[in-house]
Amino acid sequence: MPVFEYKGFDGVGGAVTGVVDADTAKIARARLRKQGVFPTDVREQHGKAVTGSGLNREIDVAQYFEFISQRDIAQVTAQLAVLIGASVPMAESLAALVEQTEKQKLKVVLSKIKERVNEGTTLADAMADHPKVFDTLYISMVRAGERTGALGEVLDRLSKFADANVKLQGQVVSALAYPVLMMFIGTGMIALIFTMVVPQMRGTLASFGGEKNLPLVSKAVFAFGDFVVGWGWLVPVFVVAGFFAFRRWVATVPGRERFDRFKLTVPLFGRLNRIVAVSRFCRTLGTLLVSGVPIIAALAIVRDVVGNVILSETITKASLNIQEGQSIARPLQESGQFPPMVVHMIKVGERTGELERMLNLIADSYEEEVEATVAAVTSLLAPIAMLVMGVVIGTVALGLLLPMQAMTKAIH
Repeated sequence: MPVFEYKGFDGVGGAVTGVVDADTAKIARARLRKQGVFPTDVREQHGKAVTGSGLNREIDVAQYFEFISQRDIAQVTAQLAVLIGASVPMAESLAALVEQTEKQKLKVVLSKIKERVNEGTTLADAMADHPKVFDTLYISMVRAGERTGALGEVLDRLSKFADANVKLQGQVVSALAYPVLMMFIGTGMIALIFTMVVPQMRGTLASFGGEKNLPLVSKAVFAFGDFVVGWGWLVPVFVVAGFFAFRRWVATVPGRERFDRFKLTVPLFGRLNRIVAVSRFCRTLGTLLVSGVPIIAALAIVRDVVGNVILSETITKASLNIQEGQSIARPLQESGQFPPMVVHMIKVGERTGELERMLNLIADSYEEEVEATVAAVTSLLAPIAMLVMGVVIGTVALGLLLPMQAMTKAIH
């Protein structure tokens, strides 16, 4: 059923806005009048930035820059968990979310979900119609919560899970903001020096015959300056071309496998990538199992969540082992991709029947290690960026000052 956004006035003359479900705009207006709302503008929403046709086409520029973030999903999930936990009916809970949501795209999605639920569809099936907003992990947990009657608890776990991911992403972004800013400023300064300062200095040296017998560092600075002025425009072209070529290579099966293996073995960052993937594996699998998802289905979901084909192959073998009545820890140990502590704790969890608790304990430990490692690595980026800038600018200054000093001595 179409969703209409409306603007109007209530019975006391106050301005109101919102969305309403109806087959046509005329029915939407009639429904609003029954609710005591006098609409002044009713238009259908498609979640698109361009509506209408011909001369009546309207373009909502803001929607081009509006997207549904993981933080938005975490907030909606937390609010829905509170409403469901307070025994508010699902239809009323979804209606409240639609009214509270400010982002138009998310409002349209929630309105469509509410309409499907009102028609008798389960919440998980209604969310499955929007895979770009709700991923497989989210839908599987909601479906398990509906099946076991613990939807409120599952939604609460989902909100905490999403909050943890948002927190980690925020830490990384905030830590990288200053180094990236320094990199852009430094690149601009270097480009300015080589396009304006160096040519003027060379002209001054040439007028006094100072370009003869230049020091090696000065020759290197001038040669690089010639490249920047003459061919510098090729650098972004090669960078963009290399980026797309790399993406195309990674999209192939051999390329993805080699790149994922490299991510696990590269010095310094290899261990970080591994513990991030293992932490995601343990947290996701533990959350799914606690929520009532069968272990085979849970492993199928986790296989797509870890983001590394090398580890995904190991998880597939573990799933086959379980189907044959064997242990999940054995293929993890034989692969050599999972740390011994993880394998040992999983063995203990299987033996004692507390696999979910062991997985969450592993995830807690590794998430703390990830946060500490990320903080340590990112704290070094700013000094390294400043050091690189200092070395480059110092080299350029030395390359300009040495011939000027020699020329001054010659004049004296």
